[in-house]
Amino acid sequence: MAHSWTVAAMDYTVSQDGKTNVVNTVHWRCSKTVGENSGSSYGTVGLEAPSGSFVEWADITEATAVGWAKAALGDDQVAATEAAINAQIAELATPTSGIGVSW
Repeated sequence: MAHSWTVAAMDYTVSQDGKTNVVNTVHWRCSKTVGENSGSSYGTVGLEAPSGSFVEWADITEATAVGWAKAALGDDQVAATEAAINAQIAELATPTSGIGVSW
């Protein structure tokens, strides 16, 4: 199964350079489930001020916002996030440590 990227919220500036509701931060979550084991990561990323085409608030889709977040994070950070989630799942599937008491 592939990693699932979603957006929990977006911060925006109500008015900026003649535009309204300009998104400046994306709160994202990346998750993955393999069998009964799952892992996830949550974070925020700031966006640069829009240049070129501007997407109106009502026209922003989750796919668009995820694309902005991934672009702002960069390919290396996206790959590192997904690798960390894979490691979470691997640890759950075949634990290398534990916690408890012996009695």
